[in-house]
Amino acid sequence: MKHDLWLLAALYFSCAVKAEVASNYTDAILSSGTVKLGDWQDAYEKASTFVDSLSTSEKLSIITGGGGRNLSGIEMLDSSSNPINYYFVTAWPAPLAIAMTWDKNYIVEQGEALGAEFKGKGVNVGYGPTVQPLGRSPWGGRGAETYGPDSYFSGIMSGGLVQGMNKAGRVSGAKHFILNEQETNRQGSSGGMGGMGGGQDGPGGNSTGDSPGGTSPSNERRQVIGNTTSSSSEAYSVTIDDKAFHETYLATFYDTIRAGVGAVMCSMNRINDTYGCENQETLSKHLKTELGFVGFVSPDAGGQKTGIGSANAGLDYGSSSYWSNSTLGAGIANGSFTEARLNDMVIRNLMGYFKHGQDVSYPTHAGYTDAIDVRANHSLLARKFAQNSLALLKNTNNALPLTAAQRVISIFGTHAAPRIVGPNTALTVQSGVASTMDGHMSQIGGSAMSSAAYLVTPFQAFNERAAKDGFMLKWWLNNTVVTSSGSGMMVSDGTGTEISETTTGIAENSDACVVFINAWSGEGADRSELRNEEQDALVTAVADACNNTIVVVNTVGPRLLTQWDSHENVTAILYGGPLGQESGYAINDVLFGDVNPSGKLVHTLAKNESDYDSNTQISEESELVFSEGNFIDYKYFDQQNKTPAYPFGFGLSYTTFGYASNLSISSDSDKLATVYALGDLAVGGREDLWDIVATVATSVSNTGSVAGAEVAQLYVEFPAAADEPVRQLRGFQKVAIQPGQVTAVKFELRRRDLSIWDVSAQEWAVVRGEYKFWVGTNSRELGVSTTLSV
Repeated sequence: MKHDLWLLAALYFSCAVKAEVASNYTDAILSSGTVKLGDWQDAYEKASTFVDSLSTSEKLSIITGGGGRNLSGIEMLDSSSNPINYYFVTAWPAPLAIAMTWDKNYIVEQGEALGAEFKGKGVNVGYGPTVQPLGRSPWGGRGAETYGPDSYFSGIMSGGLVQGMNKAGRVSGAKHFILNEQETNRQGSSGGMGGMGGGQDGPGGNSTGDSPGGTSPSNERRQVIGNTTSSSSEAYSVTIDDKAFHETYLATFYDTIRAGVGAVMCSMNRINDTYGCENQETLSKHLKTELGFVGFVSPDAGGQKTGIGSANAGLDYGSSSYWSNSTLGAGIANGSFTEARLNDMVIRNLMGYFKHGQDVSYPTHAGYTDAIDVRANHSLLARKFAQNSLALLKNTNNALPLTAAQRVISIFGTHAAPRIVGPNTALTVQSGVASTMDGHMSQIGGSAMSSAAYLVTPFQAFNERAAKDGFMLKWWLNNTVVTSSGSGMMVSDGTGTEISETTTGIAENSDACVVFINAWSGEGADRSELRNEEQDALVTAVADACNNTIVVVNTVGPRLLTQWDSHENVTAILYGGPLGQESGYAINDVLFGDVNPSGKLVHTLAKNESDYDSNTQISEESELVFSEGNFIDYKYFDQQNKTPAYPFGFGLSYTTFGYASNLSISSDSDKLATVYALGDLAVGGREDLWDIVATVATSVSNTGSVAGAEVAQLYVEFPAAADEPVRQLRGFQKVAIQPGQVTAVKFELRRRDLSIWDVSAQEWAVVRGEYKFWVGTNSRELGVSTTLSV
């Protein structure tokens, strides 16, 4: 019966609503007045006035990457890690890493600095944040490009990056809309795209990777290749019920649009058998009307398949091979397309341009290798963000921080050292990628890669510290375990500095052994493993020979640790994402206690791969059913009552924290009186969804002996009638606390935080009943609670 009801809900989403959208897409046109523009109103008026002065050919030029009148064209570029492929820019920590800080101020700060670098290079639109893939599958190849699988958390962090970019006067572009949750078959079997080492040289430039299709020959070639009607070569299609579509996948875009994102990239995959960039239901109804998005929609490379069809569906920027006088112009003449929609497309392309004052004294667009250095003091910020993103998962007998008592320290693994070629790397789409990086992994591959002018590796940082602090440093910069020095090779008798050139020879007589391992992936290929036999064997071999073995993990997604984490000699585990150009310094700073670790996991680490939901494994099928609905990551583990190895939100410190024994809660009964959100449609959805309806307060104390930062986390248990996961994150606050101090924390709940999607009413609803609120240090350690009756 439950399965039948799910199918009925999915059928409603894919069929009944589609009929409504087909006749009402004009509501998505800005001039209709359906959506209140708020602080976008002035930009709309300027853009409208400008468009009124254009000829049809000039309008077509602008929406295909060219210019018109005194506008030379809008320059666009990836990524959320830096202006991709440019010289003299900062290689920031990847989104997964900045997410692990759980710091709302840091993400805004990074966005502002990143936006300043794009602006300094004369780029108008930067494609970041990557809102989806959300992280439905731990095997997904682009996990490090996003902010984790919790829709609430991802929305807050994505919105924060947008806020920061807006401060810098740069238009931000969110991607990929929507349900793009795996790389495998996202384009179809014939949809080649070329190299993924770079981004794009603005509209109509020499584009590679995630980039909207412009007028360049390379873009046109890719779009023609992807324009196939053969079902065997089409990209995968996703079917999902309407409730999960809204609550898990669409929810993240609400925050991003509310924050003021000016561009959205539609995805290559299909939704209910219709391509993401040709899908009127998702683009016109959900994105532009329900969410009130006022910017422009551009296609992922190869995502545009038709001319008039894509324009009517809601695409605003595309290729001149599809949009020209002979297509859209002819459509206006025969009635299959309208002048109003064409004007809307141009206006949307210009909304962010005018909103951020880019029409006045914006820097000239620079070439990739031009000597325009936009980095300022950003290396200090990049190091700070990386330091505070590292999560301490184990620390037996205070093995960390390392101290002067450790006179001999050995480091192990290729991950400690530079790659043979570097510091940048490329990933070719659909050719796959090794599961680990042979050398230090500080960034991801594909269109969200970073362009590093330099890279600090752990080997470099350890060498510098050894020179300064005077300890003896030994190294084994190899993942291969060697147990014999071989014939003819001298083996030390232990009386001097000469060492046996074996893995165990390096480990012997060491006060601390630090093993560096990584997991790597990126755009174009999904992950083939969540553990690695060679690296795991290295950890075990070192631990067998060294009674103080510390493991440092940098990863692009969930990386299993239970192969060795219970080994009696593995005393500490430090876990993080790709940390960017300051990676080695950041790791070293935490290992030696210059910085107290405060990072937290943004995904659940299972004990075994089989503990993850088998339905979320990467599939070669052309029709994917997201039948797990809202139950991904920790919500799945809670639903199944499975014990994780390390839960969502987990992370230790060099100090300890205590939580107050009670919570206080206050609510606004007037704002909660109505079941449904009934406010006007505005940028970010109905206005009353953003009303603060309740506040939960408590306090956290530092019960240890050193200063540290704790992330207090609020989880909500909905009434049973809501049919929701066991508990869901609905607030987090990172607070720095001195030893012995007590700090107040407060969580403000918006109406949308207590709302579910009512499939029948097609509105957000606050279910009547009892809500239970829990506060604690991670999703499984929630020691105090209170209730609210609605």
